[in-house]
Amino acid sequence: MKQLKKPTRKQKMEIRRQKLIPDSWYVERDDGQLMVIVSKGKGQVRRLRWGA
Repeated sequence: MKQLKKPTRKQKMEIRRQKLIPDSWYVERDDGQLMVIVSKGKGQVRRLRWGA
């Protein structure tokens, strides 16, 4: 697992668009097409496609 970081403003907007709360997630990886996020509480992993 890569180092987890707080989401940027643009990433927060995309996470919010997926009906999730941005403050509850860290970003593991983001390549412009796929963003992998990890929950702060349980460590649950989600993969989000940009614009999907």
